[in-house]
Amino acid sequence: MFSNFKFEILARDAQTQARLGRLETVHGVVETPVFMPVGTCGTVKAVTQEHLEELGAGIILANTYHLYLRPGYEIIREAGGLHRFMSWPHPILTDSGGFQVMSLKGLQRVSEEGIEFRSHLDGSSHFFSPERVVEIQMALGSDILMILDECVPYPSSEAATRRAVELTGRWARRAKDFYNRSVEEGRSGGALYGIVQGGVDMALRRESAEEMLEVGFEGYALGGLSVGEPKPATYDVVDFTTGRLPEDRPRYLMGVGTPRDLIECVARGIDQFDCVMPTRNARNASVFTSEGRLAIKSARYGRDDRPLDPVCGCAVCRRYSRAYVRHLFVAGEMLAATLATYHNLYFYLDTMMKIRQAIGAGDFANLLSRARAGS
Repeated sequence: MFSNFKFEILARDAQTQARLGRLETVHGVVETPVFMPVGTCGTVKAVTQEHLEELGAGIILANTYHLYLRPGYEIIREAGGLHRFMSWPHPILTDSGGFQVMSLKGLQRVSEEGIEFRSHLDGSSHFFSPERVVEIQMALGSDILMILDECVPYPSSEAATRRAVELTGRWARRAKDFYNRSVEEGRSGGALYGIVQGGVDMALRRESAEEMLEVGFEGYALGGLSVGEPKPATYDVVDFTTGRLPEDRPRYLMGVGTPRDLIECVARGIDQFDCVMPTRNARNASVFTSEGRLAIKSARYGRDDRPLDPVCGCAVCRRYSRAYVRHLFVAGEMLAATLATYHNLYFYLDTMMKIRQAIGAGDFANLLSRARAGS
């Protein structure tokens, strides 16, 4: 296993599967459970790296597909890696780009060798193999690398889901073999995570988890969720799958979810999350608050001098009113997205901090009960 990566569990909740832990990487320590803001192209949209540090973001996510196309991983490697290129000295997880490529309807073709696709930018032709994706992420200097996987939408047939599970398994073996050879040859690389697929089919989830464990990875992700399935199905799959993953490895739920999802899935044993919701919603004038989600462009807030969330301690809520933020959106001012994004990220990261504190204090079950009562 990768020597510069360590995960340890510091405390457990007695009534749920929640765990308090810490990830040690070359670029710093991450307290878990953790939410990772999404910085697809090497930037978390609308905020600066200074903002992210103020907010206490311990780790961010970037995307292999997008950085491969623009500016190109060679440019980033020549600049000293992604950390130096984007001036972010803290941990970075890079997604493999498999989900983004799969989303290119009509622009991609999957084969045993990998994925052939056309750029959404200019239509140029490209190819991702399991080995190539690991090579790119090593060039970026990622702290956590993801294998290439095939993600199927919901609903999908049993045959299509099985094919994706089996192909992801074969790709996982190739990715791990290439990773091992690269490390033996002296290339520096972060920790490699496997991805469990299988849709909402528990038997396939079990098969995928068993194969990922057989290959052996530093951490394990749950992919193929939040793709249209009912929320109870998401929770059932998470509960089922985490019970089949090793206790001493981090568990990462990809692309999920709402603040309620974070609490529910921590209760089911998840340690890492990412989701575009706080940033994408912010740019579309939707803010998360203790009173629920606000559509801040609504005329009802035109004269509302209260902060976005009266109980929020973020810099935006301490200084600006709902009326002002609404005015910025209506006027098309860029500051609107910055203020709303800052607040939403604070809300998510503060939620995670409260979850960690509750687990450490032995009070997580009460926090979960209050969250469910308020839904």
